[in-house]
Parts: sequence; C-alpha cells; structure tokens
Amino acid sequence: MANYWLMKSEPDEYGWDDLIAEKEGIWDGVKNAQASNNMKAMKKGDQVFFYHSRQGLEVVGIMEVSEEHSPDMTTDPERWVVVKVKPVRKLDKAVPLKEMKQNAKLGNLAIIRQTRLSVAPVTEAEWRAILAMSEH
Repeated sequence: MANYWLMKSEPDEYGWDDLIAEKEGIWDGVKNAQASNNMKAMKKGDQVFFYHSRQGLEVVGIMEVSEEHSPDMTTDPERWVVVKVKPVRKLDKAVPLKEMKQNAKLGNLAIIRQTRLSVAPVTEAEWRAILAMSEH
C-alpha cells in the first residue's frame, strides 16, 4: 500500500514545470531532520503532492516516488538524503493553502501545523480531501 506525502519547493528554484521537463527529478537540498526522516520513510510508488511554496502557496500536482532515498551529494551525504520523483499529473485546479486552512478535514495537516516543514506525511483522508478540492 502506498503512503502519501507533500513536498514543498519554491517554483522559481524548482517548480512543477521543471519536473515535467526533466521527466524525473532528484529532490535534494533538504536540510531539516524531520523532513529528511520523512524522505527516508518514503517507498517506491508512494504518492506525493507537489506544493509551490513562497510563490503560489498551493498544491499543483501529483508525483510518485521513483527511487528511494540515497545520500545527498549536494550537501552533507553522511547526514542528508535525496529521493527521485516523477510526475503523475497536474491537478485540474491548484489547491491554495488558504483554502486548505478553511477545510475542517485538514485541521491536522502537517504543513498547517508545522509551516516550515518541507516534506510531510499526508493521511489517506487528507489526500482524498485535497484531491476533492482540486476537482471543484
């Protein structure tokens, strides 16, 4: 059974369109212990929301973990990890953080409770709620 996640990136540094162009991306540069531990817990096939942070503040697409964690050679490979992801699909309608905060089903969503966490777990119920919001 796949797990669900949300990963944040600033679109001017690495956005959804960059992932589409690459067809498979390396998610690197994460230097937060909790986010890194979340990446270590990811399994191939897990589903991931792509969230544009700073500009946009919205979930824009769905990715899939295509390769489990390995050392992050762009930083301290003894401490930090990368995962590979590939795009699944762009959401029909981006889901803004402002709307997620207003949805009672998302009251415990990690990115609402821990705003600086760049890689966070998403429950199946939260995943379904965000998908439903993307369809309206």
